[in-house]
This record gives sequence, C-alpha cells and structure tokens, in this order.
Amino acid sequence: MRFDHDQPGALNSDETRENLGPVGINLFKKGGLPLWLATVAGVGLFPLAPGTAGSAAACLAFFFSQSFGLSFHLALLALTFTVGVWASGASEGAFGKSDDGRIVIDEVVGQWIALVPHFFLAAPFVPLVVTAFVAFRVFDIAKPGPVRWAERRFRGGLGVMADDVVAGGFAALTVGAVFWLWSVM
Repeated sequence: MRFDHDQPGALNSDETRENLGPVGINLFKKGGLPLWLATVAGVGLFPLAPGTAGSAAACLAFFFSQSFGLSFHLALLALTFTVGVWASGASEGAFGKSDDGRIVIDEVVGQWIALVPHFFLAAPFVPLVVTAFVAFRVFDIAKPGPVRWAERRFRGGLGVMADDVVAGGFAALTVGAVFWLWSVM
C-alpha cells in the first residue's frame, strides 16, 4: 500500500507497506501511535469506504462492550473522543491533509453516539444496530446543516471529531424516533 501526498513530511510513495508494518503503520517510528489510533489499528487503511469500515468496526466493538452497560459505554466514548482529538490532530500532519479519510476514530465515536439509544429502548438488538449504522452513515456523508457547520467551525483534531459527534447525535435521535414509532404502532 502506498501513500501519495505532495506535502513535505507527509507519508509519501517512498514509504511502502514493507517499511510501515503489517497494517501500513510502524508503531516504532515517530508518530506511529497516533496513526495507529487514528486509523483504529489500520481499519482506516481499508481501500474502499474507510469511514464505513470504521463504523462497522465500531458496531462490532459495541456488540462485545454493550453488556457492560451505559456508564461503561459513556466512559469509553469520552475516552475515545479525547484520544481521538489528540490522535487525529497528530495524524493530519503525517497524512498531509486535514481530516484525511484514513482517520476513522471519529467514525467510531459518532457510531457509538448513534448506538446510545440501545440502552433506553426495548428494541431488538440487530435491527437497532443496523438502523443506527445506516442513520449515522447518512448523516456523516450528507452532512446536513449543523453537521457541516461543525466540520467547518473547528480545526485540527477537534475539527476531525466534531462533525461526527453531531452526526452521531442526529443518528441517535433518528434511532430513538424510529423505534419509539415502531413501539406505538
């Protein structure tokens, strides 16, 4: 896998998969840990739709973590957001552009926000997760009003994370509305 960017200091075509490790990132080189975290252990290096791959990874992780309850989920969400701001900001320089598509820790946070209604609704698990996944991807890709505002309002790592937090909030509201309507029908 090659990274082609024109900016000085960015990962460039001379740095091939062999010298970047098995998922394209050498943890032992300067900047390796933030890249590993920002790409969610290399998920962001998926060649097609890395953001969707990041959201899918978040749903898979949620499958295993949701049994620990809402408090655990919110603590994990807050920790991941905080680490995500740092790792995304540090990774933007390495990738040579802001909000590079390979940075998917923001999708993980947004997707986990979209899944919060699981803890409040008596809805079947799989349909709720699928609805949350689709709703989040739609809001994240379409970027309606406030999502676009958040994307443009902030810079650096916070800018990378902010639009996905807002998209996740809209997706959570959508999930809640869909399953509330389903329960009253």
